[in-house]
Amino acid sequence: MDSVLTAAGIMAGLGFVLAAGLALAHRFLHVEEDPRLDEVENRLPGSNCGACGEPGCRAFAEKLIAGESSPSGCTVSSPEGTLDIASFLGVDPGQATKIVARLRCGGGKAQSQLLAEYVGYSNCRGAHLVGSGGKGCSWGCLGLADCEVSCDFGAIAMNGNGLPVVDIGLCTACGDCVDACPRDLFVLEPVSHALVVQCAAPLEGEAARAVCLAACDACGKCALDAASGLIEMRDGLPHVDYSAGGPATPEATFRCPTGAIRWVPSGQFEEERDRKVLAEMSQSFPVEGSEGSFHV
Repeated sequence: MDSVLTAAGIMAGLGFVLAAGLALAHRFLHVEEDPRLDEVENRLPGSNCGACGEPGCRAFAEKLIAGESSPSGCTVSSPEGTLDIASFLGVDPGQATKIVARLRCGGGKAQSQLLAEYVGYSNCRGAHLVGSGGKGCSWGCLGLADCEVSCDFGAIAMNGNGLPVVDIGLCTACGDCVDACPRDLFVLEPVSHALVVQCAAPLEGEAARAVCLAACDACGKCALDAASGLIEMRDGLPHVDYSAGGPATPEATFRCPTGAIRWVPSGQFEEERDRKVLAEMSQSFPVEGSEGSFHV
């Protein structure tokens, strides 16, 4: 009986000592939190998407209060929401560069050769692991909508050609589609970068075109027609470097025989609008074999 009482006394004493230690730590080591933090966090969308570069809205709110970020860094907030936060903090809202997801593939059902019908898990990752999903190109979009499912903002919808269409008004550049694509076909780029390479083919020439009509055949005409230094051919594909040359103009796309590089001033695969815009711009830039016409 005495041993039980002794053990209970020891435990009670230990508990008291630990409680006292925690109380002292709270009193002397407590870090005061800026009272504006909760208010700023509540004014943010609360999506915790990470598009701002921080792990969540609270972390971004801390950066705002510390003056290390501007309210415009939240790509999910509406213009009104950005101004509201800026007004509350008494800071400039800043100017954010609109970043959107772009697909490095233009080979949908109508362009890419189909070798076999894929039957299995209806997602891109499953098809990628099993015979490339039946498509002749083992690098292109599989069209099974993993990106659409992953987008929490409803910014991606599959079109009739089996390609994902990104609504740039809804896209927040959160990067979920980049992570979801098993073939790394999505990239995040400023919407102002209108020269978009819609191909990731590791093949060149006829070998590439044999499996996809929209594949880059490495002809290099885009690089020749672009401003000096803007486009460089590497590994059979055009690479656009806006810091090395410019300005970027639609002329670089007019002689592309497959449409592997496009002028995309807003959303990809908005064919009718793009065709009208490019047709007007190409009147003074005839393409060989076609009086004033070009491939779209």
